[in-house]
Amino acid sequence: MRIAQIAPLTEAVPPKLYGGTERIVSYLTEGLVELGHEVTLFASGDSVTAATLAPMSAKALRLDPSVRDTNAPLALMLETVYRRRHEFDMLHFHLDYLPFSLFSRQGTPMVTTLHGRLDLPELQPVFDAFRDVPVVSISNDQRKPLPQANFASTIYHGLPEHLLTPRTDTKPGYLAFLGRIAPEKRCDRAIEIAIATNTKLKIAAKVDRADVDYYEQKIRPMMDHPLVEFIGEINEQQKPEFLSGATALLTPIDWPEPFGLVMIEAMACGTPVIAFRHGSVPEVVDEGITGYAVDTMQEAIAAVDRVKALSRARVRQQFEARFTARRMAQDYVDLYERLAHGRATELLVAAE
Repeated sequence: MRIAQIAPLTEAVPPKLYGGTERIVSYLTEGLVELGHEVTLFASGDSVTAATLAPMSAKALRLDPSVRDTNAPLALMLETVYRRRHEFDMLHFHLDYLPFSLFSRQGTPMVTTLHGRLDLPELQPVFDAFRDVPVVSISNDQRKPLPQANFASTIYHGLPEHLLTPRTDTKPGYLAFLGRIAPEKRCDRAIEIAIATNTKLKIAAKVDRADVDYYEQKIRPMMDHPLVEFIGEINEQQKPEFLSGATALLTPIDWPEPFGLVMIEAMACGTPVIAFRHGSVPEVVDEGITGYAVDTMQEAIAAVDRVKALSRARVRQQFEARFTARRMAQDYVDLYERLAHGRATELLVAAE
């Protein structure tokens, strides 16, 4: 198939550091190329891919202070894709609802993966207006706030099988928190769990501009405890050692997590997960196999001991069975073929 992947321009594909959506776009794009498809990636010019890169900005907009209106490159990208739509069998967007109006009025099959939270009230009228536009959820729980949306499939994220692997020469000896420090991620809970269990906690996370006040007022004072070590943001190359050295990854979230990429990153390294039962957690964590989903701080504290009995080899095996990029890419190909066949049928009926 001739497939267009249309990525956000905020980060490169893959991103240099944090950027969950852009990393998934990268893994999917490379997986589709490996499966033999002709893929064009519309993304920032500093992206790296085996597909054909169509650069839509000189570099990732987050890293380019010369760009003051970030909507302008995005608008131009949508117009460029529209003008080139006849070159493709499938247009796959990763821009939330932004393509809906323009691309629902043309004939090339399209689909949009929804990467974020969907429980915001302002989304309701948007999806009321575009009930026929096919979208993909990244967990079944993510769908709940928008029953009117045209969900074509739920496709779980995946990682390249050998991107993150267990470090067998590393002995687990601490709890880990990975990702982003924000109110909904509840790093404060992670610190409290570590202190309650007298276990060292290593925090590898970024602080977005929007969360600086929260970090300074709430989290930074808690990091003075001797059990807590703040590492900061880490890259892909640093993750295997960081995660392999952890007894468990703590994901004490307090929001409807759409998927939670950090959980399968830990599993890829053979590291079990202790996560609060919100959003996608019960779908991603196999209870008693890859970790535990908990409802209270007391359960989370108890799980720190329980998780030590889990087989790290079994955790890795479950990752290979459920969360590889190849499985994700094949799931999308199956969906593309179904949507393309359905669109062709619609056009044939309309022509009769």
